[in-house]
Amino acid sequence: MSKLLGLAGVAGVAVTGAVLARGERQHRAHAPEEIRARPRERAAAPADVPEPVTTAELVSGRGHRLARVLRRR
Repeated sequence: MSKLLGLAGVAGVAVTGAVLARGERQHRAHAPEEIRARPRERAAAPADVPEPVTTAELVSGRGHRLARVLRRR
């Protein structure tokens, strides 16, 4: 039993090292300018903001809890 746990531990360490090495290789594949530009591009992109829902649209959904509350008023 202890041999099996030891082998599982060794395998876990090896897999963790492989995952970390892969992430580091992917990180180094990009130039520092590219990495710095990504957040700026995301900030400059327009956000997809949904239009607000009107009361009429809420009331039209009969089973909706908020619609029932609004109808009571």
